[in-house]
Amino acid sequence: MERYDVIVVGAGPAGLGAAIEAGRAGARVLLLDEHDRPGGQLFKQIHKFFGSQAHHAGTRGYAIGQMLLQEAAEAGVTLGLGQRVWGIFPDGSVTSTDETTSTRRWGNYLVLATGAAERAVSFPGCTLPGVMTAGAAQTLVNLQHVLPGREAVMVGAGNVGLIVSYQLLQAGVQVQAVVEAMPEITGYAVHAGKVQRAGVPILTGHTVVQALGDSCLEGVELAALDAAGQPIPDSRRLLPCDTLCLAVGLNPRMELAAAAQCELVWSGPLGGLLPRHNARMETSNPHILVAGDLAGIEEASTALDEGRMAGLGCAYKLGLLDPAVYSRRCQEVQDRLDSLRQGPFGARRRTAKEEVFFL
Repeated sequence: MERYDVIVVGAGPAGLGAAIEAGRAGARVLLLDEHDRPGGQLFKQIHKFFGSQAHHAGTRGYAIGQMLLQEAAEAGVTLGLGQRVWGIFPDGSVTSTDETTSTRRWGNYLVLATGAAERAVSFPGCTLPGVMTAGAAQTLVNLQHVLPGREAVMVGAGNVGLIVSYQLLQAGVQVQAVVEAMPEITGYAVHAGKVQRAGVPILTGHTVVQALGDSCLEGVELAALDAAGQPIPDSRRLLPCDTLCLAVGLNPRMELAAAAQCELVWSGPLGGLLPRHNARMETSNPHILVAGDLAGIEEASTALDEGRMAGLGCAYKLGLLDPAVYSRRCQEVQDRLDSLRQGPFGARRRTAKEEVFFL
C-alpha cells in the first residue's frame, strides 16, 4: 500500500510547480501523468518566454521544462509516468492505470493539475485527413519533427494560433493565412507581428465555410462575416492547403474534479466549467487543490505560479511550513501572479477570478 503526503495529477508546469514546492518543504510527493515524459506543453514551446526574470524571460519553453524537472528531482519528487488517473475516492485514494494494471495509492492532499483540452468546430469536411488541432500540429513539428503538410491555414488568431503559425513557418510549412472570426486579433501583438512580418495575412472577421477534398484535405473555402456573424455569400473564396489547424480555444479538463465532487462553476473568460477555488487554490473539497488550466485558461507562467501556490498550501496544511513563512511565500507568488494579469487579456481573467471563483 503506497501512501504519500501529496499526490499531484498532471506533470505540466502547474503540476511540477506544486510538486516542487511541497517536496522542498519535506513532503513525500507523488507526481502522476498519463504521458511517458513529464513537462506537459513546455517541451512543445520552442519560443522564448517574455515578462520578468522571475518568469524566465528570454528562456525557451523546453529549457524551462528541463529546469523544472531538475528541481523536482532535487526536491525528492517521485514520478509515476504512463499513469492515467481514473478514480478519486472519499478516503483520499487515487486509482490509476498503465493500461494493463490499476494501482491504488493514498494521499493526505491531492493537487489536480489536469490541464485543458482543445476545442474543435464543426463544418462540412472537418473530418478530412489534414484537419487537426493546432496542438496536434505543434506536437508533430516540435516533438516528433514531422511536417503535418506543406501548405497550412490556421483558424484562430489567439496566442496559440499565432505562436503555432510562426512555428510552422520555422519548420518550413507555408502558412497561407490565419483566419479569425472576431473583428480583431485576439492574441498578443508581439506574436501577431512575427506572423505578419513573415508575410502571412491575418483575416479578421472571416470564417471557414467548408474544407474541400476527396480522400484528404485539398483546400478550404473562406468567407467574411457580417455584423450578425453570418457568412457574406459574395465574399467566399478558396485557398489551397493540405493542412487546416484549429486554434479555437481550450476547455479545462474538469472530469476528475467533478468525480471528486468539487463544486463546479462556469466562466466564459476562463474557458467554461471548472472547479470553484480561492486565491490559495483550495476547492470546496478540503483535501483537494487545483492549479493551471484546470483553474482557468491562462499562460504557462501563470500555471507554474498557481502550482507553486497549491504546493505551498499542501506543505502548510501538513505542518511543514511556519505560518509566517507560508504567508510570506504566498504573497511572493501572488505578487508574481498579479504582475502576469496586467493588460487587457490578463485583467479580464483576473476580474473573472475575483468576481466568480474566490470562496
